[in-house]
Amino acid sequence: MEKILIVDDERKIREIIKKYAEFEGYATDEAENGMEAVIKARKNSYDVIIMDIMMPDLDGFSAVKEIRKTKNVPVIMLSARGEEYDRIHGFEVGADDYVVKPFSPKELMMRVAALIKRSGQGAAPHETETFEGLTVDFTGRIVYVDGVKAEMTPKEYDLLFYFVRNKGIALTRERLITEVWGYDFYGDDRTLDSHIKLLRKSLGDYAKFIVTLRGMGYRFDGVSK
Repeated sequence: MEKILIVDDERKIREIIKKYAEFEGYATDEAENGMEAVIKARKNSYDVIIMDIMMPDLDGFSAVKEIRKTKNVPVIMLSARGEEYDRIHGFEVGADDYVVKPFSPKELMMRVAALIKRSGQGAAPHETETFEGLTVDFTGRIVYVDGVKAEMTPKEYDLLFYFVRNKGIALTRERLITEVWGYDFYGDDRTLDSHIKLLRKSLGDYAKFIVTLRGMGYRFDGVSK
């Protein structure tokens, strides 16, 4: 049985998420602030963490940053604000998804299921591709930029790997969201755009391989060695 850590300083929100999660068959644990979440994440294993941002003692951003030092568990951030800065900062510290309050508990559970499914998928053995100074190691889930290991968020890896596996193919925004996030997306394209912006920053000079197709989506134009 997969286990979810629900982190929010509002008891009613924790109770709502717990109710829907247990209905879907997940085991749950709770924390009412970021510090408690960090301590529990160090001691226990979770399949997904649902993390509020604005909390006492330690905010969600700082908590995720601390958890990422020792664990690579998927994280969904919750926030009452939907500004681009908050989304990008959440992705920078290692969050995999971002949900704005008020949210649909059913949709949240769909996102949880998608993250669990994707985190359990492995890569083919000894599979790597190189594009000039960019090396993508699917087996080790590592990316090297001019020989230096790139520090990327989990979703940046997912996006880049999907781009590389579909190099030369025009990918619509809808296809990227469906295939990389693994669920029917509710809302606008800002989440995808934020991740593309972060990915390009991580790739440095090799961001040139991700070509924007105006009015449609993106294409990875690298030619492997």
